[in-house]
Amino acid sequence: MRNQILAAAIATALSAPLAWAQETATLGDVIVTAQRRSENIQDVPISVAAVDSNHLNAMFEGGGDIQVLAARVPSLYVESSNGRLAPRFYIRGLGNSDFDLAASQPVSVIVDEVVLENVILKSFPMFDIDHVEVLRGPQGTLFGRNTPAGIVKFDTRKPTQEYSSDVAVSYGQYGSESIEAAVGGGLSDAVSFRLSALYHGRDDWIDNDYTGQQDVMGGFNEFAYRAQLLIEPSDAFSALLNIHGRDIDGTASIFRANVLGPGSDGFNSNYRRGHVSYDEGDNNPQRAKGTGGSLKLDFKFAGDLTLTSITAYETTNSKSLGDIDGGFGADFLPAAGPCPPGWQPGDTCIPFPSATSDGIDDLDQFTQEFRIASQANDRLFWQAGAYYFDSEFSVTTNPFFVAPTTLTHKNTAWAVFGHVSYDVNDKWTLTGGARYTDDDKDLTVQASPLPQTPQSVSDQNVSGDLSALYKASDNVNLYARLATGFRAPTIQGRDVAFFGSPSIAKSETITSLEGGFKSTLADDRVRLNGAVYYYEIKDQQLSAIGGGGNFVQLVNADKGTGMGVDLDGEFLITDRFMMTLGFSWTDTEIQDNTLVMPPCGSGLCTVTDPLDGNGNAIIDGNPFTQAPEYVATVTARYGIPLANGELFFYTDWAFQGKTNFFIYESKEFFSDGNYEGGARIGYAANGGKWEVALFGRNITDEENVKGAIDFNNLTGFDNEPRIVGVSVRARF
Repeated sequence: MRNQILAAAIATALSAPLAWAQETATLGDVIVTAQRRSENIQDVPISVAAVDSNHLNAMFEGGGDIQVLAARVPSLYVESSNGRLAPRFYIRGLGNSDFDLAASQPVSVIVDEVVLENVILKSFPMFDIDHVEVLRGPQGTLFGRNTPAGIVKFDTRKPTQEYSSDVAVSYGQYGSESIEAAVGGGLSDAVSFRLSALYHGRDDWIDNDYTGQQDVMGGFNEFAYRAQLLIEPSDAFSALLNIHGRDIDGTASIFRANVLGPGSDGFNSNYRRGHVSYDEGDNNPQRAKGTGGSLKLDFKFAGDLTLTSITAYETTNSKSLGDIDGGFGADFLPAAGPCPPGWQPGDTCIPFPSATSDGIDDLDQFTQEFRIASQANDRLFWQAGAYYFDSEFSVTTNPFFVAPTTLTHKNTAWAVFGHVSYDVNDKWTLTGGARYTDDDKDLTVQASPLPQTPQSVSDQNVSGDLSALYKASDNVNLYARLATGFRAPTIQGRDVAFFGSPSIAKSETITSLEGGFKSTLADDRVRLNGAVYYYEIKDQQLSAIGGGGNFVQLVNADKGTGMGVDLDGEFLITDRFMMTLGFSWTDTEIQDNTLVMPPCGSGLCTVTDPLDGNGNAIIDGNPFTQAPEYVATVTARYGIPLANGELFFYTDWAFQGKTNFFIYESKEFFSDGNYEGGARIGYAANGGKWEVALFGRNITDEENVKGAIDFNNLTGFDNEPRIVGVSVRARF
């Protein structure tokens, strides 16, 4: 059935061109800043997908967090085992499934030109967004370390001299409510502002059958704001001040005991969306609060020379408490009884409660970038710069059967870079650049069950890229790109709280080769861009998670490889009928014939990997974790003129292929063929200045497995339920 839905959606998009010849409207240009300057997306020699505010508004309706982007852009996936906090991003199959709050990721999240390094910072709610860009493949030259997979780049709406105000209100099932508002305009000829804010929340709707409490989990309340001030006293200088913050109080991830298998994937009959049985965790509360700010200064000099300075600071605190086994009973197997006599550490039975608290204490991140750029002549553009990063925070883990452990992480990095783009002639453009980075990390144990030695790692790296763009015609560009990048060395300290020692992974480096095309067809009524790629990672950083002791260990695989295709399409079928189509296929493989790991902490799952003499899984040849084999997306909007406005219909669908949850493979710990759909039916008037709509998210109420806990039972966690509601939007 799922394949039939996907086939029907693609067939609808591909059969659409029949009406194009009768229409006059065009798609228009898409402007992106993938190379740190404004360019038409068709002229950028990088695989880039852009999502505009209209599509984003539909995705986030109903109270969804940043995870709604998962599988909504080809080659992009997002998931989290920490509720609405600590999302993990994957591009072209490459990411990091480590749930530790200090874990690094190979996908960088950048908001208004400021990197958000820590996973809690990456969960900042998205509102008043102009557009999102997904840059696929290594972006080490212009954006630095920890970008070997790519970048998710958010650009908010900026102040202008023209007065405007926006408000959007929605209400849906489970008490899901949202209020988003923004106002801005000129304060004088040289000063303009924009204020925006978001409140969204949901009532608790999940019962705890163990305690007999009803509607005690699943809800949240979050408030966020952004204030921007733009000062432009002359054409030669501008200053943009950005101050923002957020406060969220809600529910951590809902883990569900023994809902997977055994012997097959997907939820079994133990799964009930609105019910859990927790004897620990105080119903899984979660809280985060943070503020930040940035100052961007632009100085323009003669000769079209611009000096840019971006200074930014972020601070945040967070805390989550959860019943990690997802059930009741200290041995994690409901009604199985206590551990047998003679139990020893490392045996299957784990004789302590599973409730664990994790939190970040006083994270401080400071970044400074200086960049100088020039359009030297009609053919040559160049830019160069320097970058500094400094971060410090503590992570406190409390497993409750021993005293809490506190670890302090410090990370400093600096870099210098240069980038050049040259039009050889009217057909050929060559682009290249390089970046030198120095990265240092330190781990200090403030408190732990056992004495620990401080850990330090550092590395230096030169990454770069080289590309060629060929204008085959007025409507078709072809490009090829060779790029390298690296993820800095990492220290993992979570096992210290469980009588273990820190683990260290050395730097991973990636070499990526891709070729693609960018085209506008049917008199600018079709935009179709695609790419094929192959990448190879040396010393790939992996997180071995789970086993009988629920350990989290960093390891380096000798090599990892990935290959695939990305396809982004927009189709203006008629002036009132618009569709988008996206598809990606990814094939990833771990290549290390000596790397093994302990599988299946419960002993209940069915491991399909070969085992060595010690019962460890041999993972050579396995796919990367949380790397969907394919992603397919379809959206469609159709409008019918009515009175002084338009009756519109909108739908969006995302499809996800087989996705493995852990490094080893089993018959239980993966998902296959997941999909979700959304829809809006409404009326817009006065040129779209106001609208009212009935919306639905996950309209078929799919019960999808999003991830698992490999501890001592078959625990899984799910997607959000169906939310149906109404929304009103107005612009003044």
